[in-house]
Amino acid sequence: MGLYTEHIEPRLVNLACSSRVIAPYRSKLVPRASGEVLEIGFGSGLNLPHYDAARVSRLHLLEPNAPIRRLAESRLRQSALPNAILDAGAEAVPLPDDSIDTVLVTFTYCTVPDLAGALREARRVLKPGGRLLFAEHGLAPDAGVARWQHRIQPVWGRLAGGCHLTRDIPSALRAAGFDLPELEQGYAERAPRFAGYISTGAAA
Repeated sequence: MGLYTEHIEPRLVNLACSSRVIAPYRSKLVPRASGEVLEIGFGSGLNLPHYDAARVSRLHLLEPNAPIRRLAESRLRQSALPNAILDAGAEAVPLPDDSIDTVLVTFTYCTVPDLAGALREARRVLKPGGRLLFAEHGLAPDAGVARWQHRIQPVWGRLAGGCHLTRDIPSALRAAGFDLPELEQGYAERAPRFAGYISTGAAA
């Protein structure tokens, strides 16, 4: 790894993902996770303080990026939740079929190299009746904003850890066979519109 990917990029991603713009989405979504929980894209551990310890039996924390995982160490020490770190990508989750009650993913599917493969893995590990809770930014419905997203994407992706501004996460979930009984979408307050169209909800 180079200097940027080893030291600078993880801190930039951590800074962006810990912003006040994103915090309300975490605080609303994460406490709903229950049972055996797989968090995809654990990153620097920003979701840890939001889990309801009374509802979670174990956390399986998947994060393939070692530099950003190191930023989570202090948050992990402060958490009393039983957990296991999974050094793997979302396209190859090292867990058995039908073993997870809740898959949680926040602002991660924008960076997964193979989104379709990652969604297949999420379906595989979910128990019957389990659910996938998500909060993701992506392709805006307004043509003018979307044009800017496509223009910015080549540079943005290189600087932001492979983040894709132009992914339509709800459509990808449906294509993977998920139903979306809950879906809320809109622009985040105080966020640039090209990066601030947020989709949140539950998929089953």
